[in-house]
Amino acid sequence: MPVKVQIIFYSMYGHVYRLAEAVAAGAREVSGAEVALYQVPELMPDDVLRRSGAIEARAQFAHVPIASVERLPEADAIIFGTPTRFGNMCAQMRNFLDQTGGLWARNQLVGKVGSVFASTGTQHGGQETTITSFHTTLLHLGMVIVGVPYSEKRLTSMEEISGGGPYGATTLAGPDGRSRNPSGNELAIAHFQGRHVTEVAARLARS
Repeated sequence: MPVKVQIIFYSMYGHVYRLAEAVAAGAREVSGAEVALYQVPELMPDDVLRRSGAIEARAQFAHVPIASVERLPEADAIIFGTPTRFGNMCAQMRNFLDQTGGLWARNQLVGKVGSVFASTGTQHGGQETTITSFHTTLLHLGMVIVGVPYSEKRLTSMEEISGGGPYGATTLAGPDGRSRNPSGNELAIAHFQGRHVTEVAARLARS
């Protein structure tokens, strides 16, 4: 029986997308995993994106299909990726989740595995509050939350500045939101998260 994983993200400059690709690579290492990558719809007008330099950056993941709320119940695990906006998820992700009321009313996501990864501009830019506040929505939907346990030893690395914690993988994008690329350590933690979440979902599906 295959375990179905959806990775759903919003990315402005590509940092969350790069984490999403690492999460997907980890998930695909689990035997029988069917992994699909989706992005949530954009809400900002093109002229705003163009002024911020995001139009060009977003071309790198323009091929990724748009997420559908109706497809969420097909997944055994859903791994969400979001940039931080003042310590919370971005408006695009909030808008997408706000459309799951019908699924909530029908208990269609109860018992499914949920996990979150994120991007912030600085070390203390709200990566943990973004993920833990995101968990509140997943709990209301009845999902089983999985993070990144400390069996992933890269979480304790002190050799470099790095995102990543027990709540989920993160990257630090720089104060301008774009100048720093995800590090090898951050991408490795995201890879671990994808594999770990998928392994947990597979065990739950078998049971």
